[in-house]
Amino acid sequence: MCLVLIAHQLTEQIPLLVLANRDEYYARPTAAAQRWEETPDMIAGRDLLSGGTWFGVRNDRWATVTNIREGARDPKMHNSKSRGWLVRDYLLGDLPPADFIAKIKTTDDYAGFNLLLGDARELWYTSNREAAARCLPPGVYGLSNYLLDTPWPKVVRGKEGLNKLFNKSSFDQDAAFTLLSETTLAMDTELPDTGIPLEWERALSAIFITMPEYGTRCSSLLMTGGDGSHLFTERRFTDGPQQWEESEFSWSSHGSLLDR
Repeated sequence: MCLVLIAHQLTEQIPLLVLANRDEYYARPTAAAQRWEETPDMIAGRDLLSGGTWFGVRNDRWATVTNIREGARDPKMHNSKSRGWLVRDYLLGDLPPADFIAKIKTTDDYAGFNLLLGDARELWYTSNREAAARCLPPGVYGLSNYLLDTPWPKVVRGKEGLNKLFNKSSFDQDAAFTLLSETTLAMDTELPDTGIPLEWERALSAIFITMPEYGTRCSSLLMTGGDGSHLFTERRFTDGPQQWEESEFSWSSHGSLLDR
């Protein structure tokens, strides 16, 4: 993922809302979000090169990962493990978030990453570019390709938009996806310096990225209701945010399932 927005325990009606965009090269083979054949209660897309995933859910458990953009400063890790396996391994297991993080013995095996892990009770953040993992208190959080809540323009705009969604009388899923489809670029004076060319910094400053060979491949929404209901929706794009294919999954903590 390259942008993750989270509302954690803001209201009793919606204790969890996660909005996320995955940015990737268009040529990288990817499977759409689906129930995994080997684990039917797990819902996630799949990176067909590495076998991992960027965002997934399994019952009350969910996880997502972003890379850390370090440009020319990025360590050369040609033999590093795929970061998508962190999400996969958490979802396939049954360890609480804190125990799973403690089990990641050598995070140096991976290139720079941010990992968000949640279950019915807690939300945890860890990174191999920050010393300590954290259990996050209720609030609104934003994550891109640096540390949690780093005030990059897209993170700031995304968090502002997420707060506005909760100021309405009822939740509007289409408005959430409209937020994720925002293509406005930041001003040059607002851009971070991550060691990549300026034209890339500009293009990557949008919430929804459109470049000739690279861009936002999918947008995802995960919502948990206070009644134990869950909704996971994925929209997949091939040519900008105007046209998409959509998959939707809903289930409850009591076991009922509905896919569309």
